[in-house]
Amino acid sequence: MAQTNLINPASQVNTRSTRRVSSRVLTIANRLAVEMGDRSAAFVRAWAIVKAGTVEMPVKGVSFGSRQEALRRLSGYDPVKVHAFLVPEQDNPADPKAIAVMVMVQGGRGIYRLGYVPREQTALARAMQDNRPSLKVIIGNINGARIRLTA
Repeated sequence: MAQTNLINPASQVNTRSTRRVSSRVLTIANRLAVEMGDRSAAFVRAWAIVKAGTVEMPVKGVSFGSRQEALRRLSGYDPVKVHAFLVPEQDNPADPKAIAVMVMVQGGRGIYRLGYVPREQTALARAMQDNRPSLKVIIGNINGARIRLTA
């Protein structure tokens, strides 16, 4: 009697999903390992990030210049229309590993530097940026802002 191979479509989906998760963990962990110098700790951190799905961090420097006014104005827009992205600033004299948080409003004029990723979290932000996360600015109050990176 001929034997037939039955393939469970659900198991194929689970395998693809597992590969995607593994790929994200590896991408983030490898980037973190370079910055952290500890491969095991990098993998533990990467797994926690991917499992949580998001990482939230404050935006530093929002009290500099006219950024308070920018926060006030941004808080008046529909959050769906406020877009943010990260820009590494290797030529920054204060910190060559600095990452600026840039924002723009859909239908608005120009791009504005809202502040910076905290120095102690730039390795994580760089690792997440390699994975092309979605990025959202959360404006809690006039004194600050937070960004949420989605793994």
